[in-house]
Amino acid sequence: MNLDDIWEPFLNRLSSSDTVRSVYKKNITGIPFLYLTLNTNIRKATIDTLIKIEAARVMRGKQLRMEYSFVREEKTLLVYRVRFLVPQEKMFCCGNLCPDCIRFRN
Repeated sequence: MNLDDIWEPFLNRLSSSDTVRSVYKKNITGIPFLYLTLNTNIRKATIDTLIKIEAARVMRGKQLRMEYSFVREEKTLLVYRVRFLVPQEKMFCCGNLCPDCIRFRN
């Protein structure tokens, strides 16, 4: 499964929300981080709920799960670590030279 097919609609749905001014994803050492710039007077709990709801909508009908954690906040900028996980798919190299090693992916 190509997770880019999940990220694009997820980011589009978040950006169309009234509470979010802008949103983008940035990969740092292979880990995706979500940067959300909010409109004023929005609580973090509201954004947590928004992330869960929009992730559930884009994952509907697919065997995925989302894992997220809050990283930091600067005025109207919130940063989250967000990962969409595929069950039974390798997420790291174990060093055993497996034929389906993550190192061989594009």
